[in-house]
Amino acid sequence: MSARNMGPAGGFHPVSHLCHALLRLAGWRIVWQPAAAPKAVIMVYPHTSNWDFILGILFRFAVRMPIRWAAKDTLFREPAGMFFRALGGVAVNRRERTGFVEQMAKTCAGSENFYLAITPEGTRGGVPHMKSGFYRLARLAKIPVGLGCIDYARREVGILGYLTLTGDETADLATLAEAY
Repeated sequence: MSARNMGPAGGFHPVSHLCHALLRLAGWRIVWQPAAAPKAVIMVYPHTSNWDFILGILFRFAVRMPIRWAAKDTLFREPAGMFFRALGGVAVNRRERTGFVEQMAKTCAGSENFYLAITPEGTRGGVPHMKSGFYRLARLAKIPVGLGCIDYARREVGILGYLTLTGDETADLATLAEAY
């Protein structure tokens, strides 16, 4: 799972070049392993700062990968909701069970391309364990897990590689932990 340094993907596109330049100006480097499949759950770990959103959006547009991202539904109240949805946001009600994983699996099945970024902690604060939604979604949809990263120490943002899950959750989670 080797990542490579990347410039803007797919030829010249002004927004892509602008986002790549903004990341470079801020001292960030893109590390990116392009997806081999048209669908994946991108596990972004760790999620520690509100700046993760800005860096993630800049990455999304710099590499021209149509990544959707999940966030708490309270962020999607109008007028900001329209803006966040236009940037690929998908609202998640974290206060009650709504069948989000099943809804996203159904959306994935009906989509030609499907990339959804999820932070497994479910919050920016420290938690003792990861939530399993990203894992359950990848298994249900039969798609790989992308290893998304926002590394403040190295000032790198991107996707390090992809893991096809085996169904042995303990072994898969150990492999994911080892990758980070």
